Amino acid sequence: MRIATYNVEWFANLFDDEGKLLNDMQWSGRQDVTRGQQIAALSYVFRKIDADAVLVIEAPDSSRQRNGSMALEKFAAHAGIRARKALVGFENHTQQEIMLLYDPDKIEARHAPVGEETGKKGSRVAPRFDGAYRIDLDIDATEDIVRFSKPPLEAVIDSAEGTFRLIGVHAKSKAPHGARNRDEMMRLAIANRRKQLAQCIWIRERVDHHLDMGDPLIVAGDFNDGPGLDEFERLFGRSGLEIVLGTDLDPQDQLYDPHADQALESRLGAQPSSARFYIRDEDRFLTALLDYIMVCPRLRPICHDWRIWHPFEDPACWRNEKLQHALLTASDHFPVTMELNGPITAPLPSGPPAS
Repeated sequence: MRIATYNVEWFANLFDDEGKLLNDMQWSGRQDVTRGQQIAALSYVFRKIDADAVLVIEAPDSSRQRNGSMALEKFAAHAGIRARKALVGFENHTQQEIMLLYDPDKIEARHAPVGEETGKKGSRVAPRFDGAYRIDLDIDATEDIVRFSKPPLEAVIDSAEGTFRLIGVHAKSKAPHGARNRDEMMRLAIANRRKQLAQCIWIRERVDHHLDMGDPLIVAGDFNDGPGLDEFERLFGRSGLEIVLGTDLDPQDQLYDPHADQALESRLGAQPSSARFYIRDEDRFLTALLDYIMVCPRLRPICHDWRIWHPFEDPACWRNEKLQHALLTASDHFPVTMELNGPITAPLPSGPPAS
């Protein structure tokens, strides 16, 4: 089974209010890319990755006027891909839904959130992801109330390999939007960083719950975060990604992603990347590792072949000029895939997890 996560920039702009693809020569949300060009590029990329399940980050939005899951299924039909059934979790108001696009001939998927519902006052025990989490993030003895702008998708997936849980994440960006000067920029950046860390603590609480229950678990998506990504990591001690991975915990409580592992081991050396952004003020491109597929110790022995479909860093993508161009046209993020082969019900291995 191939599982993928893919952040598609401005996917919502490719559909009208009825969910019809706007396959024309008008500009998309991407710089110098028309809607028709982005649709063609995305269709080609989705066909090439040929995944049984794709966690789509920044999926088409849902509201009273728009049906994002219907729009995504129409795209799947247009692209001619197997993963043609859409699952949506908690809808949000950011025009960037988190959805699972999957092959209904191979997989059954349902949204199965965990945790108690909360009111505006929230809960000190990690609640359902559409609720409010009360947590003290510093030493002022004052609780912060944290909410997700994009509540994670919690799916139970039944497959021939067995049943497992998937948590799909789009963590809040740390960019200090709206800052008018350097001091305000610093204040907003720190506040955003604190909120993101709280969200990652919340997710880690849910990971701990599933590990305690013995649930096979995958956590995937865009964390807008990683080791050494910004200067605030020194201020807070570690990245949100490290919190979710549980890098300070015993091996049986840690999640694993080989790209994250490589980045953590070589902070000053070459690192993999899954996104590429143009920095207009500096006239250069910034690359970053933001997208992950993390697995629990129980799944690690049967998970392999993690791959970032990077147009310059992946040799097969580099050699395929059409695929390279499509990846660069489709989004500012690149797909990440992982293969899951073998029965999930296999007994847990003795000793440390396999490499």
